[in-house]
Amino acid sequence: MYNATEQFADFNKVNVANATKLAALSMQSAEKLFKLNLNAAKIALQQSVESAQAAASVKDVQEMMALRAKYAESGVQTAMSYSRTLYDLASEAQAEYSSMAEELWANYTKGVAAFVDKASKSAPAGSDAAVNAFKSTFAASTAAFDQFQKATKQVVNLADASVRAAASNASKAATKGRKAA
Repeated sequence: MYNATEQFADFNKVNVANATKLAALSMQSAEKLFKLNLNAAKIALQQSVESAQAAASVKDVQEMMALRAKYAESGVQTAMSYSRTLYDLASEAQAEYSSMAEELWANYTKGVAAFVDKASKSAPAGSDAAVNAFKSTFAASTAAFDQFQKATKQVVNLADASVRAAASNASKAATKGRKAA
């Protein structure tokens, strides 16, 4: 005999486990972001102290201009490093969330398929057409979601490549600017 209550209880247990995974993943990402920002604040403070001490010991205008250029370059490098690391953290989190979503979707589709199979076995006579229509609709929606997921991955990969290329070009431009000066 088919027991829908048991199946719904199992479904709820899976949902609790998935919510726990999502919360843990969110906390990991927040912790990494917090560590990055704390480290950036420490570096900024250290650079501020160093620049203030160096400025206090300046003896002429040329030395001040050289010091200014040195700290401007250092600031640009620090900002670019922070941006790269922030982007990498965001990309990593996005990949982990996507992987989790794919896993959840796969488990969901298996669960629904099992539910429909069990329910169809205990369905009243003459309901075959309705069960087959539901199975067909579910298969079509699953295929559509899979196509959407593939297209989304392509867009994300293209965007990632574009951002990395732009960062590389910005880094090259900053290097050329320093050499020209």
